[in-house]
Amino acid sequence: MRRQPFVLSFCCAVAVALLALGSTARTQQQPPLPAPEEPFRVEVQVVNVYCTVKEKSGALVTNLTREEFEVREDGKPQTIRYFAQETDRPVTLALLIDTSISQQRILPIQQQTAARFLARILRPVDLALLITFDVNVDLLQDFTSEPERLERALRRSRINAPQPAGPFPRRRSSGTRLFDALYLASAEKLAAEVGRKVIVVLSDGVDAGSTLRLTNALEAAQRSDTMIYALLVSDPAWYLERGMAHPGQGDLPTLTRETGGRLIVVHEADKPDSLDAAFDAIGLELRSQYSLGYTPTNRRLDGAFRKIEVKVKRKGLQVQARRGYYAPRAPTGTSN
Repeated sequence: MRRQPFVLSFCCAVAVALLALGSTARTQQQPPLPAPEEPFRVEVQVVNVYCTVKEKSGALVTNLTREEFEVREDGKPQTIRYFAQETDRPVTLALLIDTSISQQRILPIQQQTAARFLARILRPVDLALLITFDVNVDLLQDFTSEPERLERALRRSRINAPQPAGPFPRRRSSGTRLFDALYLASAEKLAAEVGRKVIVVLSDGVDAGSTLRLTNALEAAQRSDTMIYALLVSDPAWYLERGMAHPGQGDLPTLTRETGGRLIVVHEADKPDSLDAAFDAIGLELRSQYSLGYTPTNRRLDGAFRKIEVKVKRKGLQVQARRGYYAPRAPTGTSN
């Protein structure tokens, strides 16, 4: 999200008594006093980190206190000033669905299960949009809190395969613009929103044809404070029929790990129950998070990337949180 600086405003009324016999030259040397109505502004940067805590078995832990958390930025301890258990805070969600040719047989199941997921998770205070990606990146439904609109958009999604190359060879393959879709969702749609922001992407993890790279997509998500959850859904038979090796998880582990989300491998993507269970796991995590806020000891407004490490003092627990953020830049013409 775009960090909104905390602003403390107050009016100061100052009464100055000048001695009748005082020097006129002396009074002229004193700096002018601010008008009583002029506010005094103090900008304080607050870094928010949403995190999920689990036991080794994967069970969610929801009874931790502020004192049990530790946050470090670039290795330096930070003081947690704001703490909450996030069960009701609004969620802004971008659902990205891979509609490339390799998803042809399993797309109908994805459409059905995604519609059920959105109907279950969305409340009037939440927002969601739908983007499909293949040789193109298409916004099928902009932000809405109405699951019915999203369901209609899901039904409109279609497989879009690249056209034959003709007599001229292509310089690069084209067909699954995963990185472009993640970048556009983060930078163009989610960056202007506030609060908890999540991308849920359904794909086999293969990028084939994006203009942008993994680093661009990841940076856009980090700058917009967006968590990426990924469901690895693939049709191994499609690759087998073409004599191709299954691509594995691609770059999805990096995208999810660095942003505080999670990768869920759906082993039987052609079965609705498997996808429903994966969607339910995401929904449960989003309703079982902690929110930690701190004012960084490093006050420099240099735009640099800063690493974040979140730990809990209770033994045997695992923390799922973003690995860093980009500091804001000072306005042009000002000093740090």
